[in-house]
Formats: sequence, C-alpha cells, structure tokens
Amino acid sequence: MKFKKLLPLLLIISAIILAYVFELHRFLSYASLKEHHEMLKAWTQAHLLLSILTVAGIYIVVVALSLPVATSITLFSGYLFGTFLGGTVVIVSASIGACIIFLVVRYALADWIAGRSHQWLKKLEQGFQENAFNYLLFLRLVPLFPFWVVNVAPALLNMRLRSYFVATFFGIIPGSLVYTALGNSLNALLAEDKTPDIGIIFQPNVFVPLLLLGLLALVPVLYRKLKH
Repeated sequence: MKFKKLLPLLLIISAIILAYVFELHRFLSYASLKEHHEMLKAWTQAHLLLSILTVAGIYIVVVALSLPVATSITLFSGYLFGTFLGGTVVIVSASIGACIIFLVVRYALADWIAGRSHQWLKKLEQGFQENAFNYLLFLRLVPLFPFWVVNVAPALLNMRLRSYFVATFFGIIPGSLVYTALGNSLNALLAEDKTPDIGIIFQPNVFVPLLLLGLLALVPVLYRKLKH
C-alpha cells in the first residue's frame, strides 16, 4: 500500500485527533452556541449569505471529521435560518462532508480492499453492490447506526459515488428537517432556559414513520429476491 494513497486518510485522522486533544468540538457544542445565540442571530440577520456559507463550511468539516456536534449545529441551523432553509443547508453540507470522507477512505484503502480474498467479504460486497442504493437509503432514513459508520462502510464495499450521494442526500432529509424544526423552536426554549430534546427522533410519532420509509426503500430489494 503506497504512502501517497494513505496520506489523505492520515491527514483526516490527524485532524480528528487534534480536534479531540484541543477539545475543539466544545466550541460547537449546544452549550457554547446557546451562550452566544443572540450575537449569532444578530450577525446572521446582518450577513445572511455569509452566515449560510460559514455554517455550511463548518458542517462539512464536522461531518468529514466525524466530530460529535453535528446535531447541535443542525439545531442552530434551524434556529438561525428556519426549518426549510436551515434544513437545506444541513442536507447539502452533510452530503458533501459524507462524500469527502467516502472518497478519502476509498482512495486510501482501495488497494487493500482489492487484495482481500475472504469469501465473506466478496459475498457482502456483491450483495451490497446489487442493492447498494436501497440499503444505504434505509440506513440513512432509519437512524440506528452512527452517521460516520454509514459514511465509511459503502466506501469499503465499493459503492458508486453517484448512488452514494443521491441516497445520502434524500435519506437524511426527514431526520434533518425534524432537527431543524426543533431548532426553529429554540426561541421559546432559550427564553425559558430549557434544553431541546435531541432524542425526539426516537419518539414513536417520529421514529415509526422513518422506519416505515426505510422499509419502503427495501421493497425493491425484496421484490428482486422473490423474483429470483
């Protein structure tokens, strides 16, 4: 395995380590954003386009580095820009960030993956390739697995970038809008010094529709299996 190919992945890993060592993610935590929310709101109103680009840039980096603050930024995107504009910023940025880490992992580990001859890996890769879009769409719609795991696994299983991007983009729309809608209601929560319930996505009235959407994405997979 050539060092040149590993370099992008090593840089990503180094950036993640540095972010944790210096606790940079705490500056993007809900507590930090809550402390400065009035200033951020005023600055956003005065510089809307620059605010959108700034939040988008931060979100892309956070997703690419798998830092545990994406939910907090999603909330404040909803708070600063409203449910739908904030949701659009999140969906586009998260999709771009996911594609960056996807490409880095694929580029760095492509030779190593190709050199693996384990039968179980070949079967897994074949199965995923046949229904990659539907599987990934299910994983994006139903938030049961860490986002970073779902970002990396398709790269290891040789999924096409275009299918990966489309499944990611559409798959994260419902969950993103749930959180930006919650963020849009932060005015009242902040006024009462309350903390938003980030577990809202697992409440039955939210999770069950997401699960049903995810299962709907698997219908073509089931149809293909029954057809054969």
